[in-house]
Formats: sequence, structure tokens, C-alpha cells
Amino acid sequence: MPREHILIVDDEKLIRWSMKQKLESWKYQVAEAENLRDAQASLQQELPDLVILDIKLPDGSGIDFLKRTRESHPGLPVIMITAFGVVDLAVQALKLGAYDFIEKPINLEKLENVIRNALETNRLKTQVALVSKSNKTRFGLENIVGKSKAIREVLELIKRLAQAGPSTLLVQGESGTGKDLVSRALHYESLRRDNPFIALNCAAIPETLIETELFGYEKGAFTDAKTMKKGIFEMADGGTVFLDEISEMHINMQPKFLRVLEDQTFRRVGGVKDISVNVQVVASTNRNLEQSVREGKFREDLFYRLSVIPIQIPPLRERKEDIPLLVDHFFQHYKIQFRRNVKGITPEGLKLLTNYSWPGNVRELKNAIERAMILVDQDMIDVDQLPIRIADPSAAGPAPRSSENPHVQLPPEGAALDDIERELIQQALQHADGNKTLASKLLKISRDTLRYKVKKHNLE
Repeated sequence: MPREHILIVDDEKLIRWSMKQKLESWKYQVAEAENLRDAQASLQQELPDLVILDIKLPDGSGIDFLKRTRESHPGLPVIMITAFGVVDLAVQALKLGAYDFIEKPINLEKLENVIRNALETNRLKTQVALVSKSNKTRFGLENIVGKSKAIREVLELIKRLAQAGPSTLLVQGESGTGKDLVSRALHYESLRRDNPFIALNCAAIPETLIETELFGYEKGAFTDAKTMKKGIFEMADGGTVFLDEISEMHINMQPKFLRVLEDQTFRRVGGVKDISVNVQVVASTNRNLEQSVREGKFREDLFYRLSVIPIQIPPLRERKEDIPLLVDHFFQHYKIQFRRNVKGITPEGLKLLTNYSWPGNVRELKNAIERAMILVDQDMIDVDQLPIRIADPSAAGPAPRSSENPHVQLPPEGAALDDIERELIQQALQHADGNKTLASKLLKISRDTLRYKVKKHNLE
């Protein structure tokens, strides 16, 4: 590992010599400058990892040099050296961005600790910047593939909202359309990108635990609360909380959630003081929230608070022109992942993929390409490697629902929605021989949602 490079700028030769001896004994590489002109030349020749800078120098003030350095190299840590008792200049230097200051005569033990801390802080900042850049590449707008008018309108709306930075957003769309991807793009395209993005599936958390997941709890709040625990709103301060399947949040929890949206404050479970945060909330749902409001399962005031500017993601069947682009996108991804020397997909295979109705949307398409890339044993993916429901036109997905031709007929005397839901879950589990992953696909819901509903209806 290369040694870290430190530049000492001081006009006193003895001080420079003694610091250099110590720094080299601490395994640092050291350069010296006795005035600002030499310091500037040294910076241009090789940028150091840290600068130790005297405030008073023969050809100018170290404060002025600090200002210029912060402008040209904002991430470079600078430690100021000042005469004993000259606190006002040291405070001014700190306000201008100096990491810390050391008074003369120099305490070498303190100097070693300050240097170590400054370099460690700079390393962490660099790592955070690299992670942020990597996340923006992975989750930015360029990962939302498509050229259709519908998807271009979604991308334009994401750009505007990411720049405006509203505190609350609602993402709507069928299962598999990419709500998670859109939610991450909203975060990583915004000024919050360097702060946390924390996701929670509301359907996967039991009603009794969701409050502690969101807001945390104090030590002793309940029997098992041995220590204090922060909730996701506290951990995501400055960043974004993504609440997937918001329609599954219990009605009793919704007023507390609304309060966080309104004034960005909450209390931990068992707490007595308000905690203020600065958090953007992105909620998503594949359900009709207005219908949930009419059924009394979702608060009307919360619905209006969430749906100021809703983002509606179109289903894949409504943007068929994007299918070839998505196929190529997933093909290239799995070609690298599986290290397969496959050239592409046959025209017949691509035609079937384009004509299929995709009830599972982009997620289903991605899974189909992954399957094909695993099974293919030739140069091109062909019809034989596609799932039977796609390869056999008679097994194509169902047509979009309409009120004129409903899938389920409501009896004249009416029916309890919970009873219908329970019956459909039972049927799905029977069709799938108890396999919850397959049953969740039959019901077009996530496996976490199915597990929650199985427990809700006592179907274990």
C-alpha cells in the first residue's frame, strides 16, 4: 500500500525538520515548502493527501492560501499551525474549511492523532463518494429502459420531481412494472443521493411490529426492549424512505404515519420526546387507493397527502415498442453474469416476446430472458427456450380486465371481500401444491404479501 503524502508549509526550518522526522517515522511520505510560492508549486507537481500549513508566512497569509486551496481542491484536508494564544485566526481558518489547528509549540502526540483522524475522515468521504457514484450508475434514470411515449413521460416527471425534491411521492403501477426502480431513481437523481435510501415492504411486516420498524423504540418500552433501537425514519435522516405496498399499512398505523408526513416528527415507541427528521417518503402501491378509501381500509386524508403528484407506471402491454429494448438490456446483463457466448435471439423468438401480453410486466420479461440464457445451448435463443405460456400462443396471459367482462362475478346479495380473498388464496395454494412462490405468481402478488395474507386468514 503506498504511503500517504503530506505537505508541510512553514518558514521555520527547525519546525519543518522536526515534523518531517516524526512524520517519516510514522510512515508518511513528506514534502516541504518554506513559503506560499513553493507550496503552490508543490501542489501543482503532486497533490498531497494532507497539508500542514502555518498561518503566517513570509510572502502572505496561510488563510488566503487556505481559501484558494479549498476552491481548487475542496476535498484536501488542511491542518493549520498558529502561534500560541492566537485563537481568532484559528477559528477563522476552521470556518473557511480547515480540518483542525495546532498551536505552537507543537504537541507531537496531538499532531499524530489529528493527522490520523483527518486522513481517515478523508478516506471515508472518498469511499462514500464512490459508493454514491456507483449507486447513481446502478439506479439512475439510464436504468429505466424504453423509448415509448408513456415511459418518456415517466422519465421526464422523475427528472422534475428529483430536482424539486418534494417530501412525499406516490408511485403507482401493476406488479412487476418497476416501482422499486423508479423510487430509487427519484432518490439517486436528487440532492439526497449521498444520504441513506431505506426500503420497507409494508405487507411483509406484521401490524404489531411496523411501528417499531418505522419509529424505533426506547430501552424498556416493552419486555424484549433491552436497548434503544432507531427506526428507519431516524436512520434515513437526510435521505429517502421507500414504503412498498403502502396500501397494506394497517388503518390504525396510518394516523401516526400521516403525522410524520405533515411535520417530519415522531416519537419512538415508549419515548416522551419528539424527534425531528428531514426525510423524503416515496410510497408505492399496485392497488387502487381510491377504492381502498371507499372500503374504509385507507384514510382519505393520507391518500390526498400522498397523491399530490402521483407517478403512474404503464404496464408493459401498453408499451410494446419497449420490449425489444428491454430484451436486449436483459440479454446483455445475463450474458455477462452467466458468461455465455450467445449472439442474440431469433426473429421468431423476439416476435413471440413482443406479442405476449406480459401480465407479470417487466419482471416477468426479465425472468423469461434469465431462463432462456440458462437453457440455451446454441448461438441464438429460440422459441424452445421460452416459457410455455409465451411459446404457446394459446397459453398467453389473460387480456386486461374490464368492467364489462369481469374475472369474478359479484353475487346479487353481495359478498365479504375478506372471504373472497381467503378463498382465492386457498385455491392458489391448492393449484401450487402448497408452493408459496408459485401461488404468489398465480395471484400476481409478492411472496412477502402472500405470507402476510396466509397468516392474516389463518391458512398456515
